[in-house]
Amino acid sequence: MKTLLSPVTAIAAIAAIIPIFANTELQVHPDRAAQIETIRLTPNILWQAAPHPRFASSPPGASASLLGVLSNPTASVSHLVSLGEILDISSTPNTPTETTIPETFDSATHWPHCAKIISDVRDQSNCGCCWAFAGAEAASDRMCIATNGTVMVPLSAQDVCFNGGGSFSRGCNGGQVTDPWKYLQKGGGGAVSGGQFNGTGPFGSGYCSDFSMPHCHHHGPQGDDPFPAEGDPGCKSQTTPVGPSVCDGTAVEPHHDFEADRYYFDGRIVTANGEESIQRAVMAGGPMEVSFTVFEDFENYSGGIYHHVTGKKSGGHAVKLIGWGVEDGVKYWTIANSWNKYWGEKGNFRILRGVDEGGIENGAIASCHRAKWSRVGDDAGVGGPIDNPMGYSLKGSIL
Repeated sequence: MKTLLSPVTAIAAIAAIIPIFANTELQVHPDRAAQIETIRLTPNILWQAAPHPRFASSPPGASASLLGVLSNPTASVSHLVSLGEILDISSTPNTPTETTIPETFDSATHWPHCAKIISDVRDQSNCGCCWAFAGAEAASDRMCIATNGTVMVPLSAQDVCFNGGGSFSRGCNGGQVTDPWKYLQKGGGGAVSGGQFNGTGPFGSGYCSDFSMPHCHHHGPQGDDPFPAEGDPGCKSQTTPVGPSVCDGTAVEPHHDFEADRYYFDGRIVTANGEESIQRAVMAGGPMEVSFTVFEDFENYSGGIYHHVTGKKSGGHAVKLIGWGVEDGVKYWTIANSWNKYWGEKGNFRILRGVDEGGIENGAIASCHRAKWSRVGDDAGVGGPIDNPMGYSLKGSIL
């Protein structure tokens, strides 16, 4: 799927493409202009490319500071599997295979009582804590699904990012995809509730610890995005703050007491590898945290089914996998990003499915669908009957 431009063609491409961007008042770096034209000229291209105001004047690779998955996430997950701390459900004989996997699946549609939280697109600001956002988001979804919608509470990315990273994570400077789940698991502390910056987003304010960093315009065309671009006034590069230990002044009962507001699950952390295993795990318990290698061309994504066309590796990025589908015979995953609802396809993007594009089909991670969710301040667990169409059988044990 890759096409390389000759030097002469590249110069011509730059000359041709810069006028296209002129009416947007963007100063497009020549290397970026050539890269976008390479994408547009690629045969059988499945996605649309456009310059992003934050990166237009910079050469490809300018997004690296936002890609906060440290080291090799697959190796990190595999190591914890070997220690028995994570259960790999890809190879377990108890994973049911008799249920037909549908051609398309959307978590929000499948669990309409949790659609509001599943569809909540957050914003990691100018901070590389994607690893914490994806974990907090997927955990919020799975808690809602596991309790049949009786507990629809956004878990705090502020708490997870700046308290839940463990010894190998560095807040805005990156972390491991395993850390949110270890923090949320019983014995790990648990995360308090928390919404988006200044009470924005569908859940408003009143939760314990909202994200403290402002909304930003991220990679891709400006479109209707009203937020300042990363690096511009109002969206400066962020440094890791001290993690919260008390609730915000805007928090209201029952979310006003930090220690009492901690949510956690009693059960196993699970991982799935490969297309079918991930599909079955999502159908069993809801969205999962996944990570993939971001290449420079992803900075220019504005819609369609992403696949790597050109450019070097920029880093690792964690996101939330919410479903899958097929378009014109091409299979894709549906992914919720944490770059606000104005980015990509209303905050989401699609990526090729079944070919492990960027490594996205290795090391999907989440709480087990059988896990029981509780809140420290409650006398008993808040878990209820589980809507579990896949019905993992593990000899009566709670995973």
